[in-house]
Amino acid sequence: MVGMRDVAKKAGVSLSTVSLVVNGTGYVSDDMRSKVQAAMKSLDYIPNELARNLAHNRTNMIGVIVPTIRHPFFATLTAALQREFSARGLRTMLCSTADSDKGEADYVDMLQRHMMDGIVMAAHTAHPSGYWTSIGRPVVAFDRYLGPGIPSIGSDHEQGGRLVARTLIDAGAHHVVMVGGPRSQFHDLDSGAVFRSGDLAEAGVTTFPTIRYYLTLEHELNEAGIAYDYVEAGEVADFQGYSDTMHDVFERFDDVDAVVSSDIGASQCVQEILRRGLRPGADVQVVAYDGTYLADTAGVRLTAVCQDFDALAAAVASRMNALIEGEESSSSTTDLNPPVSGGAGDAFPDGDGRLPGSAAELIPLTLRKAESTR
Repeated sequence: MVGMRDVAKKAGVSLSTVSLVVNGTGYVSDDMRSKVQAAMKSLDYIPNELARNLAHNRTNMIGVIVPTIRHPFFATLTAALQREFSARGLRTMLCSTADSDKGEADYVDMLQRHMMDGIVMAAHTAHPSGYWTSIGRPVVAFDRYLGPGIPSIGSDHEQGGRLVARTLIDAGAHHVVMVGGPRSQFHDLDSGAVFRSGDLAEAGVTTFPTIRYYLTLEHELNEAGIAYDYVEAGEVADFQGYSDTMHDVFERFDDVDAVVSSDIGASQCVQEILRRGLRPGADVQVVAYDGTYLADTAGVRLTAVCQDFDALAAAVASRMNALIEGEESSSSTTDLNPPVSGGAGDAFPDGDGRLPGSAAELIPLTLRKAESTR
């Protein structure tokens, strides 16, 4: 096996000179560099990437933690992140917490032992904020709040809620049912918090910035005098739960004329509507939230609020790169726990209000109108 000593002998230079060329550290004259590179090519020498990374105190590996890759949102996000990191010379190591015995603690341990350069945290965590802020290594939160000083990237879910509200209000909806995850996640860092018809006065800190779209939608519907209900469908990986819940929605509410849910829930809703001999879009309007490939495979093309996965991935990668390169420290990141003053009327009308746990960098969403709404 060819090693650096062989390259040094072939090029007629010292071993240290070969090391400098291979690792890209220190000054080497153009003449010396050419000799070393010619010798490497002649000998078919392949640098030991692990050794080179250790010399730079880098692994070029980013851990990406998601709840499950079975969910179309996280599958699409993971693909976008992998493309973006790859373009920056970084590889990704995926941890799907619902599909594996390993959890975020294993990845944090790897990060602290310098086996990874950083972690993108896109799954729910039961660890307190102090756990994440004490790591002292690059961590970027995606669509969650991990604690003061931990940078967070996410979609502008308040804008998303407004897009859904305007679509349904303009289309003359009378009773809207929102189907999502456990309502307890709306105040998972403060068990005493209460959300009353979109009123944020008693809202506790949450790790889920996505609640902004539900609360904004509730507030807008309330202002327009439109009836609404929120129905829980189980955890993010519980796909059967969405099917069962959509059946229950139509058994429970005989006047429902609009349903809002994730792409999975919206697709299941269309199937339930068709089973009942109703017409999607005409009898019951359906709005999907995410805009993944699943929104095109429901039987009818779904009206969807679409998240910009490429822009989200680029923002995450850019922030991670800045942390790794030392261009940004945890002390320079935005505190994601601003106070909330008054109720929903103060927080939502002009878009300037912020919920606790809102992302530091927000990416706009777009609305795609299709067959499932009027």
